Amino acid sequence: MRSKVLIVDDDEKIISMLRRGLAFEGYDIITASNGAEGLKSVLASEPDLVILDVMMPQVDGFEVCRRLREGGIRVPVLMLTAKDEVEHRVKGLDIGADDYLVKPFALEELLARVRALLRRKPGQEDAEDHRLTFEDIVLDVDSREVLRSGKRLELTAKEFELLHLFMQNPKRVLSRDLIMDKIWGYDYSGESNVLEVYIAMLRQKTEEHGGKRLIQTIRGAGYILRGDS
Repeated sequence: MRSKVLIVDDDEKIISMLRRGLAFEGYDIITASNGAEGLKSVLASEPDLVILDVMMPQVDGFEVCRRLREGGIRVPVLMLTAKDEVEHRVKGLDIGADDYLVKPFALEELLARVRALLRRKPGQEDAEDHRLTFEDIVLDVDSREVLRSGKRLELTAKEFELLHLFMQNPKRVLSRDLIMDKIWGYDYSGESNVLEVYIAMLRQKTEEHGGKRLIQTIRGAGYILRGDS
Protein backbone atom coordinates (compact mmCIF):
# COMPACT_ATOMS: atom_id res chain seq x y z
CA MET A 1 0.00 0.00 0.00
CA ARG A 2 1.44 3.38 -1.05
CA SER A 3 2.15 5.88 1.72
CA LYS A 4 0.27 9.16 1.56
CA VAL A 5 2.30 12.36 2.04
CA LEU A 6 0.76 15.79 2.66
CA ILE A 7 2.87 18.82 1.62
CA VAL A 8 1.89 22.11 3.29
CA ASP A 9 3.77 25.09 1.85
CA ASP A 10 2.84 28.50 0.43
CA ASP A 11 5.69 28.35 -2.12
CA GLU A 12 4.36 26.76 -5.31
CA LYS A 13 7.90 26.06 -6.55
CA ILE A 14 8.66 24.01 -3.43
CA ILE A 15 5.35 22.16 -3.72
CA SER A 16 5.98 21.38 -7.39
CA MET A 17 9.51 20.12 -6.74
CA LEU A 18 8.46 17.95 -3.81
CA ARG A 19 5.40 16.62 -5.62
CA ARG A 20 7.53 15.42 -8.55
CA GLY A 21 10.27 13.94 -6.39
CA LEU A 22 7.96 12.13 -3.98
CA ALA A 23 5.61 10.88 -6.70
CA PHE A 24 8.61 9.46 -8.56
CA GLU A 25 9.47 7.50 -5.39
CA GLY A 26 5.98 6.00 -5.33
CA TYR A 27 4.19 8.14 -2.75
CA ASP A 28 0.64 9.43 -3.09
CA ILE A 29 0.77 13.23 -2.79
CA ILE A 30 -1.69 15.73 -1.32
CA THR A 31 -0.89 19.44 -1.16
CA ALA A 32 -2.09 22.47 0.79
CA SER A 33 -0.99 26.07 0.23
CA ASN A 34 -1.46 27.40 3.77
CA GLY A 35 -1.70 26.26 7.38
CA ALA A 36 -5.47 26.39 7.70
CA GLU A 37 -5.90 24.32 4.55
CA GLY A 38 -3.22 21.94 5.81
CA LEU A 39 -5.10 21.30 9.07
CA LYS A 40 -8.27 20.50 7.12
CA SER A 41 -6.33 18.18 4.80
CA VAL A 42 -4.88 16.21 7.71
CA LEU A 43 -8.36 15.54 9.06
CA ALA A 44 -9.88 14.81 5.65
CA SER A 45 -7.16 12.65 4.10
CA GLU A 46 -5.36 11.10 7.11
CA PRO A 47 -1.87 11.20 5.57
CA ASP A 48 0.97 8.93 6.69
CA LEU A 49 3.36 11.89 6.89
CA VAL A 50 3.19 15.70 6.76
CA ILE A 51 5.91 17.90 5.25
CA LEU A 52 5.20 21.26 6.86
CA ASP A 53 6.68 24.66 6.03
CA VAL A 54 7.21 26.95 9.03
CA MET A 55 6.94 30.42 7.49
CA MET A 56 3.37 30.74 6.20
CA PRO A 57 0.90 33.62 6.55
CA GLN A 58 -2.01 33.48 9.01
CA VAL A 59 -1.46 29.99 10.49
CA ASP A 60 2.25 29.17 10.48
CA GLY A 61 3.83 25.72 10.65
CA PHE A 62 4.51 25.91 14.39
CA GLU A 63 0.83 26.57 15.07
CA VAL A 64 -0.27 23.79 12.71
CA CYS A 65 2.01 21.29 14.47
CA ARG A 66 0.88 22.47 17.91
CA ARG A 67 -2.81 22.05 17.02
CA LEU A 68 -2.19 18.58 15.59
CA ARG A 69 -0.46 17.40 18.75
CA GLU A 70 -3.02 19.02 21.06
CA GLY A 71 -5.71 17.22 19.07
CA GLY A 72 -4.00 13.88 19.65
CA ILE A 73 -2.92 13.48 16.01
CA ARG A 74 0.42 11.68 15.97
CA VAL A 75 1.15 11.74 12.25
CA PRO A 76 4.92 12.19 11.66
CA VAL A 77 5.79 15.82 10.86
CA LEU A 78 8.88 16.94 8.93
CA MET A 79 9.23 20.72 9.24
CA LEU A 80 10.88 22.92 6.59
CA THR A 81 12.27 26.37 7.31
CA ALA A 82 14.53 28.98 5.79
CA LYS A 83 15.89 29.84 9.25
CA ASP A 84 18.82 27.91 10.69
CA GLU A 85 18.79 29.32 14.24
CA VAL A 86 19.07 26.70 16.97
CA GLU A 87 16.12 28.12 18.90
CA HIS A 88 13.98 27.88 15.77
CA ARG A 89 14.71 24.17 15.42
CA VAL A 90 14.30 23.54 19.14
CA LYS A 91 10.88 25.22 19.13
CA GLY A 92 9.68 22.98 16.30
CA LEU A 93 10.89 19.81 18.00
CA ASP A 94 9.50 20.89 21.37
CA ILE A 95 5.98 21.34 20.02
CA GLY A 96 5.99 17.87 18.53
CA ALA A 97 7.72 17.87 15.14
CA ASP A 98 9.60 14.65 14.38
CA ASP A 99 12.33 16.09 12.18
CA TYR A 100 13.58 19.40 10.81
CA LEU A 101 15.16 20.39 7.50
CA VAL A 102 16.59 23.80 6.61
CA LYS A 103 16.08 25.33 3.16
CA PRO A 104 17.72 25.07 0.71
CA PHE A 105 18.02 21.30 0.99
CA ALA A 106 18.92 18.43 -1.30
CA LEU A 107 15.93 16.40 -2.46
CA GLU A 108 17.89 13.20 -1.72
CA GLU A 109 18.22 14.21 1.95
CA LEU A 110 14.52 14.98 2.24
CA LEU A 111 13.62 11.62 0.69
CA ALA A 112 15.92 9.84 3.15
CA ARG A 113 14.25 11.58 6.07
CA VAL A 114 10.80 10.76 4.72
CA ARG A 115 11.75 7.08 4.50
CA ALA A 116 13.12 7.12 8.05
CA LEU A 117 9.98 8.76 9.47
CA LEU A 118 7.65 6.38 7.65
CA ARG A 119 9.56 3.38 9.04
CA ARG A 120 8.60 4.46 12.55
CA LYS A 121 5.22 6.07 11.95
CA PRO A 122 2.60 6.02 14.77
CA GLY A 123 0.59 2.84 15.02
CA GLN A 124 3.49 0.82 13.70
CA GLU A 125 5.37 1.31 16.94
CA ASP A 126 2.28 0.57 19.05
CA ALA A 127 1.46 -2.57 17.12
CA GLU A 128 4.91 -3.95 16.37
CA ASP A 129 7.51 -2.29 18.60
CA HIS A 130 5.91 -2.68 22.03
CA ARG A 131 8.42 -5.47 22.59
CA LEU A 132 11.49 -5.77 20.38
CA THR A 133 13.48 -8.97 20.25
CA PHE A 134 16.86 -9.73 18.74
CA GLU A 135 18.48 -13.10 19.46
CA ASP A 136 18.31 -13.40 23.30
CA ILE A 137 17.69 -9.69 24.00
CA VAL A 138 14.15 -8.48 24.72
CA LEU A 139 13.42 -4.75 25.00
CA ASP A 140 10.04 -3.55 26.31
CA VAL A 141 9.31 -0.01 25.10
CA ASP A 142 6.58 0.76 27.65
CA SER A 143 8.26 -0.55 30.81
CA ARG A 144 11.76 0.33 29.52
CA GLU A 145 12.91 -3.08 30.71
CA VAL A 146 15.68 -4.96 28.91
CA LEU A 147 16.38 -8.66 29.36
CA ARG A 148 19.20 -10.78 28.00
CA SER A 149 18.85 -14.53 28.38
CA GLY A 150 16.15 -13.77 30.96
CA LYS A 151 18.43 -11.56 33.08
CA ARG A 152 17.46 -7.91 33.56
CA LEU A 153 19.96 -5.27 32.41
CA GLU A 154 20.19 -1.99 34.32
CA LEU A 155 20.58 0.64 31.60
CA THR A 156 20.72 4.41 31.82
CA ALA A 157 18.24 6.45 29.76
CA LYS A 158 20.77 7.09 26.98
CA GLU A 159 21.92 3.45 26.96
CA PHE A 160 18.28 2.37 26.58
CA GLU A 161 17.69 4.83 23.72
CA LEU A 162 20.86 3.65 21.99
CA LEU A 163 19.91 -0.03 22.27
CA HIS A 164 16.35 0.80 21.16
CA LEU A 165 17.71 2.45 18.01
CA PHE A 166 19.85 -0.60 17.20
CA MET A 167 16.95 -3.00 17.79
CA GLN A 168 14.69 -0.95 15.51
CA ASN A 169 17.34 -1.36 12.80
CA PRO A 170 18.81 -4.86 13.18
CA LYS A 171 21.50 -5.96 10.71
CA ARG A 172 21.69 -2.41 9.34
CA VAL A 173 24.84 -0.30 9.54
CA LEU A 174 24.09 2.95 11.40
CA SER A 175 26.52 5.78 10.76
CA ARG A 176 28.01 7.77 13.61
CA ASP A 177 26.27 10.93 12.38
CA LEU A 178 22.87 9.23 12.25
CA ILE A 179 23.23 7.85 15.78
CA MET A 180 24.38 11.20 17.15
CA ASP A 181 21.42 12.99 15.54
CA LYS A 182 18.88 10.46 16.81
CA ILE A 183 20.20 10.11 20.37
CA TRP A 184 21.93 13.40 21.19
CA GLY A 185 20.33 15.78 18.70
CA TYR A 186 21.59 17.97 15.88
CA ASP A 187 23.19 20.54 18.15
CA TYR A 188 25.08 18.39 20.64
CA SER A 189 28.31 20.16 21.59
CA GLY A 190 29.68 18.00 24.41
CA GLU A 191 32.49 15.47 24.38
CA SER A 192 33.36 14.32 20.86
CA ASN A 193 33.83 10.69 21.96
CA VAL A 194 30.48 10.41 23.78
CA LEU A 195 29.15 7.80 21.34
CA GLU A 196 32.21 5.58 21.69
CA VAL A 197 31.92 5.80 25.49
CA TYR A 198 28.25 4.76 25.45
CA ILE A 199 28.86 1.96 22.95
CA ALA A 200 31.55 0.58 25.29
CA MET A 201 29.25 0.81 28.34
CA LEU A 202 26.35 -0.79 26.47
CA ARG A 203 28.57 -3.63 25.27
CA GLN A 204 29.83 -4.21 28.81
CA LYS A 205 26.30 -4.46 30.21
CA THR A 206 24.92 -6.64 27.43
CA GLU A 207 27.91 -8.99 27.56
CA GLU A 208 28.44 -9.17 31.33
CA HIS A 209 26.62 -12.50 31.73
CA GLY A 210 28.66 -14.22 29.04
CA GLY A 211 26.59 -13.15 26.06
CA LYS A 212 28.32 -12.85 22.73
CA ARG A 213 28.97 -9.43 21.22
CA LEU A 214 26.03 -8.19 19.15
CA ILE A 215 26.91 -4.50 18.67
CA GLN A 216 29.80 -4.53 16.24
CA THR A 217 31.98 -1.83 14.73
CA ILE A 218 32.15 -1.47 10.95
CA ARG A 219 35.32 0.49 10.29
CA GLY A 220 34.74 3.70 8.40
CA ALA A 221 30.97 3.15 8.34
CA GLY A 222 29.53 2.98 11.85
CA TYR A 223 27.95 0.28 14.01
CA ILE A 224 25.62 -2.66 13.43
CA LEU A 225 23.51 -5.01 15.55
CA ARG A 226 24.02 -8.51 14.22
CA GLY A 227 24.50 -12.01 15.53
CA ASP A 228 27.64 -13.19 13.77
CA SER A 229 30.94 -12.58 15.54
